[in-house]
Amino acid sequence: MFTKFFITRPIFAGVLAALIMLGGALSIPTLPVAGYPSVSPPQVTVSSVYIGADAAAVEQSVTNPLEQQINGAEGLRYLSSTSSDDGTSNITATFDLGRDLDKAEQDVQNRVNVAEGVLPGQVKQTGIQVNKNSSSFVMAIALTSDNPKYDTLFLSNYADRYITQAIKRVKGVGNVIIFGERKYAMRLWLDPQKLQAYGVTSDDVTSALSEQNAQVAAGSIGHPPAPSNQPYEMKVRVEGRLTSPDEFANIIVKSGPGYLVRVSDVGRVELGAEDYSTDLNYNG
Repeated sequence: MFTKFFITRPIFAGVLAALIMLGGALSIPTLPVAGYPSVSPPQVTVSSVYIGADAAAVEQSVTNPLEQQINGAEGLRYLSSTSSDDGTSNITATFDLGRDLDKAEQDVQNRVNVAEGVLPGQVKQTGIQVNKNSSSFVMAIALTSDNPKYDTLFLSNYADRYITQAIKRVKGVGNVIIFGERKYAMRLWLDPQKLQAYGVTSDDVTSALSEQNAQVAAGSIGHPPAPSNQPYEMKVRVEGRLTSPDEFANIIVKSGPGYLVRVSDVGRVELGAEDYSTDLNYNG
């Protein structure tokens, strides 16, 4: 009976079929891209940098303590890690299918916070990144310039400031990695012979940098308790962190009766890259 109704009314059946096709065509752009549930196990990556350390030191001082804390997280299937000679440590935690990725990331972050107490100070200063994304990448983009004025250091800094943050805001993007990255940093090149001649060690230079390149609160003049005839209170600003190579070159490393030893006396200072241990070439 139901079939006979449409057989005897072909025009109505044709219009109804056309409406169904039109509705399907309009709904195509709104259909989800994935037709099947995700079969890839969720992963959380932990990345850190131990500047100046080799692979053995990174593994012993950074990777192993982090792995010991991350191991045992709820739903964890296995851990994989790499420790490199450039001081980087990368740990990938793979969880069971169905494990909520946000909760897994929070669990790993809490365990990393516990492990920070036994990590080297330089690692804690540079920070430990915990990301809920796969360690493999799906797209590579090369940034080049024919102008010799824009070297790899400039291009790396430009990408870090203006490109990576914009791409990270794109829906579905987990992380953006700059391969062969060059970050601006103040470089101090020490001459061993000059250090020996002045009786100075590299630790002396490091201590002088920490003491004389710091942001401090200088207080104020006329702050209570003050004399009764003091009508004003003035804030005091002092020179804080140094910004130019000349300022770093004038740091006093050693002093004595009638002499001063500055950084410029035992080495040279220049604005360069934070790390030169890696290089990247694309298409020759």
